[in-house]
Amino acid sequence: MGLSAKLLGADERVLMHMRTHGKVLFWPAAGLIACGALLGAGAALVPYDYRPVGQFAVAVVAGVLATWWTVIPFLRWRTTTYTLTNHRLITRSGILKKSGTNLPLARVNDVTYQRSLSDRMLGCGTLRVRTAADAGPVVLDDVPDVEDVHVTMSELIGASVRS
Repeated sequence: MGLSAKLLGADERVLMHMRTHGKVLFWPAAGLIACGALLGAGAALVPYDYRPVGQFAVAVVAGVLATWWTVIPFLRWRTTTYTLTNHRLITRSGILKKSGTNLPLARVNDVTYQRSLSDRMLGCGTLRVRTAADAGPVVLDDVPDVEDVHVTMSELIGASVRS
C-alpha cells in the first residue's frame, strides 16, 4: 500500500515507498517466543491448589507481556513508512497519534547514509537528510536499500538544481 493519490500533487508521482527494515522485528519475535515459554512453564508450575485461577493469572501476565514486547513494536513498524516522490520525501509514523514530515527536495542540501556491518549484511542503513533549515538533519533509521534511496534522492536533487 502506497501513499494515497489524493495526497500527491498534480504532477507528483511516487518513486519509492518503503517501511523500516524488517530487522526491527527480530527482538519482538524473540519476545513472543519468550512469552510462550513463560506461559507454558508458568502454567505448569502453578500448584494444583491454585488451579485454574493461577493458570489464568499466568496467562494474563503472558498476554500483557506479549502485547508490550511484540504487538506494539509490530504496529510501530507497520505504521512507519518512508515515501520518496519526484518532489518530496514523506515520512509517516504513529499507531494512535499519527505524525508525518514532508521535506521538499528543492530545500534539501545534503543526503548521506551510514551502514554498520550488520546493516550491510541485511541491506539497510541510516539516511540523513539535511535541509536548508538549521534544525539539524532528519534521520531515517533502518531504511531498506539505503544506497538506492541515496542515489535516487541525489539524482532528484541534482535535477531540481539544474532546472
